[in-house]
Amino acid sequence: MLALALAKGFPGFRLEVSLEVREGEVLALLGPSGSGKSTLLRLVAGLLTPDRGYVRLGPLDLTPLPPERRGVGFLFQDYALFPHLTVAENIAFPLVEARWPREKREGRVLELLRRMELTPHAGKRPEALSGGEKQRVALARALAARPRLLLLDEPLGALDLRLREELLFFLRKTLREEKITTLLVTHDQKEAFLLAHRVALLREGRLVQVGRPEEVYVRPKDAWTARFLGHKNLLGPEESARLGLPPKVHLLPPRALSLGGAWRGVVAERLFYGGRVGLWVRLEGLRLYLEAPEGPEEGEAVGLHLDLAQAVALEG
Repeated sequence: MLALALAKGFPGFRLEVSLEVREGEVLALLGPSGSGKSTLLRLVAGLLTPDRGYVRLGPLDLTPLPPERRGVGFLFQDYALFPHLTVAENIAFPLVEARWPREKREGRVLELLRRMELTPHAGKRPEALSGGEKQRVALARALAARPRLLLLDEPLGALDLRLREELLFFLRKTLREEKITTLLVTHDQKEAFLLAHRVALLREGRLVQVGRPEEVYVRPKDAWTARFLGHKNLLGPEESARLGLPPKVHLLPPRALSLGGAWRGVVAERLFYGGRVGLWVRLEGLRLYLEAPEGPEEGEAVGLHLDLAQAVALEG
């Protein structure tokens, strides 16, 4: 298990976080830019020194150790491949540094080349690779020495949308096969939910909520978390009261709204997304959002079903 309690201050910003990550678990640090995600990763890696606190991996205290002695794999957003080395040599580099025997080293490199679908590119240098191929080389290098802990800092952030979606599932499969305890930094909710067993939301250097992706999405702790996760139907106390709910802040999750009920509204906006449409509906002085496979046109009256039993009361 990875256990950490770390504090680090900068002018105008302070990070204070305590976390535990189970062995073999992928935990995603999710939050907006400037929330402290990458700072926390660098503290765990030993690239920054905490003002106070500790990093423990099982019985080992990593806190006093330099980065190269922590047994940690680190994948940067820019990949940081060595331009003068081939793909195979890049992957082998940490094994050479760790003084693996030649035969064992060559076997591990061949294994990773096959797993990452890089065998045809083994003799190429990074300049000859696509963005997706570079990402796979960097991941293979980070995994090569079988680190006790893997740190991923926006691993798909430098890729275009098509490559990102393609490699997202490749990365998910690889992390589950390797079963390495992993801390993943991302600002992308979809990446966090698909890759991680649990997510930890950070805001301004503090943990807001930690839990399984489904739990955090369905029951966000507060209105800020709900907005950050993309929820649109947030009701203030007065708006909640108009629908017959207690006068508190509430979230109406997507499953609480559907077309065809007794509530009467008017479509204010219709958004076509290809396989679905998004509808903003005026109802009781409110604007509510729902999605459907197909839907009415703007200005058309509609019936809505509201399952108010699904409403989630939030902190302000």
